[in-house]
Amino acid sequence: MRNQLKTVALLALLSAILITISYWIIGGTSGILMGIAIAALTNLFSWYQSDKIALAAYRAQPVSAQEAPGLYMMVQRLCDRASLPMPSIYIVPQQAANAFATGRDPEHAAVAVTEGILNSLPEDELEGVIAHELTHVANRDTLTQAVAATIAGAISFLAQIVSYSVWYAPYQRSDRENGLNPIGLLLTILLAPISATIIQLAISRTREFAADAGSARLTGNPRALARALQRLEATARELPLNANPAFEPLLITNGFSGQFLSSLFSSHPPTEARIEALLKLEQQPSSRSSELSFR
Repeated sequence: MRNQLKTVALLALLSAILITISYWIIGGTSGILMGIAIAALTNLFSWYQSDKIALAAYRAQPVSAQEAPGLYMMVQRLCDRASLPMPSIYIVPQQAANAFATGRDPEHAAVAVTEGILNSLPEDELEGVIAHELTHVANRDTLTQAVAATIAGAISFLAQIVSYSVWYAPYQRSDRENGLNPIGLLLTILLAPISATIIQLAISRTREFAADAGSARLTGNPRALARALQRLEATARELPLNANPAFEPLLITNGFSGQFLSSLFSSHPPTEARIEALLKLEQQPSSRSSELSFR
């Protein structure tokens, strides 16, 4: 519940930044309405197209039960346990070890794994990773992340428009009378996209902890996911998954953690913190029960 409230608050803050920057450009009620309209349009686009874009970015290929029987059976077993519909299964033709889920809801979900993760993880650790991704699907995190990404993108686009108005439009007396401070405009240009990115990444980090906990409950084996995370972080630093960095929040790990500043701009919590949380869950009786329904 705390993670859900935090996610809602962060999304509301993103929307507020979008509306505020629209107010700077247009002014008054018209600017606010324009910000709301842009937010609605970008969210509608992400609702229907985010999964296709993410899968295409990683060149993921769909596979059937005949082509990958072991993987298909594992996903089906976990879906039955979690009362989830079977998602589409994709394999990413890269040796980097990683996985992600996408889709607007459990009925339109896809789970993608790389060839590298299939070759490098033992069965119990791979099961923990798949359960993590299915938890994202069950919690509709895939939609939340898509919405956050599109709002952040809209904020960056509007900030560019403001920058053009500052550099190419003359600053007149009427602007001062209307309260358009050039320093305020410059701060908007610089800080709005940075703030939007930080908030977007904070949403991703919050959802990763929740997905780890869901995986632990679903498999009844939090230590297996902890081992997988440790292994994946080590390999991700040496062999990262090549794609647009905008899609990094979808991945189970990005191999980017450490000091405060780097963690602030990371799409994932520090692996050490995730492992510590999983090992704490191992001590709770509920984590040893694999009978869990997300609905």
